[in-house]
Amino acid sequence: MSRPYTFRQYRPRPLEIIDTTLREGQQSSLLHDHHKYFFTTQDKEEIARALILYGVKFIELFAPNVSAQEAADWEAIKAVRDDLITQKGYTFLLAHVRCHPADVEAAIKVGADGLNMYIGTSEIARSYSHGRGLDEIARDARELIEDVRRNHPELVLRFSGEDAFRTRESDLFRVYDALAACVDRLGTPDTVGVATPATVAQRVRALRARYPNVALEGHFHDDRGFALVNALEAVRHGMQYIQTTLLGIGERSGITSMTALLFNLFVDREYDCLEGYHLRASYPINVMMADKLRMLVPSKEPVSLTNRTHAAGVHQKAVINHAATYEAHPLDQFGVTESEVLLGPLSGWNVVHYFLREICGFTLDEATAKAITADFKQRVYQLKRGMSPAQMLIDLAQNNYGLQSINVPEQFRNAVEQNMTDSSSGSAEVSEVRHASGVILRSR
Repeated sequence: MSRPYTFRQYRPRPLEIIDTTLREGQQSSLLHDHHKYFFTTQDKEEIARALILYGVKFIELFAPNVSAQEAADWEAIKAVRDDLITQKGYTFLLAHVRCHPADVEAAIKVGADGLNMYIGTSEIARSYSHGRGLDEIARDARELIEDVRRNHPELVLRFSGEDAFRTRESDLFRVYDALAACVDRLGTPDTVGVATPATVAQRVRALRARYPNVALEGHFHDDRGFALVNALEAVRHGMQYIQTTLLGIGERSGITSMTALLFNLFVDREYDCLEGYHLRASYPINVMMADKLRMLVPSKEPVSLTNRTHAAGVHQKAVINHAATYEAHPLDQFGVTESEVLLGPLSGWNVVHYFLREICGFTLDEATAKAITADFKQRVYQLKRGMSPAQMLIDLAQNNYGLQSINVPEQFRNAVEQNMTDSSSGSAEVSEVRHASGVILRSR
């Protein structure tokens, strides 16, 4: 199958995000917790589009032989990718495949740009998963990879020893030594979340020394709460590819959050790692994902309105005078401001739905949110002086669509402030919108 662009023509950036929301993210229990259960084809198209517009160049999907629906969705996602090539350049769609001919054949047939191949290498995986020895793994994987390389040289190939951080270093080397010359990347998945920053640093240094000409890829689970810090440690020691998901969703406790990783690299002034990523779209993409999951952006997610929410009176007074008093980080650079994110003529229905439902407490369905969004986009251009987009949207929802908010007892009203002031705005006037749900929206 001919391709308009191949990995051989691409110059990888200092940090390449391989986003796996549409693979790892679909394994999240949050889908079941919030009665979503699966991403629809439309969901996948919207997520893929948002990732590409954000600047992600590598998106990982399930092997198409997982189900007939996954195979069909490959075509839909490819269509989204192809539609954005002129605007954003080429994005590589990678298939997460077992080191097995059936998976490889299915991925090639559907037109995958690359294969993310894996097989368990830890002693427990070898004993209880597939029952194969290290030499057998290395021999069979090499035969398969060499066959793919010979017949499909345009594909980008990765091999990962699954459960790499419970695999002895000598055992991992025993397999990787046989494969390093055949692949573009070697993966080090912390499949069950046992790695620590110290073990990540040691392992990355060892792999870098042994395979200096092969790029490394990391996949870190959050079972111990270390997914983000492990990813940061890996990047600082020379790992070029990191797997992420939106909001860090995934199997069990999830993996590294894309926006949390980039936010922390920004705070630490690792600016080279931010090349090509549209940071101001960070909060909008988080809102879109949260809305699809029917939940708030999690409070542990750094790029969230939570980090600009203040309830304590001392905090509220101080941030009105200067936001940096209790907001140490430049969240406005990541879209957490009213003008950049919450509302405006470019706001999508996901943002409007999220704002009205989760922040303001209105009860509405997706169809109503889409109708309100269309109306709001027309009216916001005629916004009167002294009225904020937030107030316009609230008035529109209440007066034109008859939406009703939750009933908050009087003693709790005006108890919570959503502070969206931009510290760079100096002493500009702070506008305030009070809402019946008890939320005070503050913005400059």
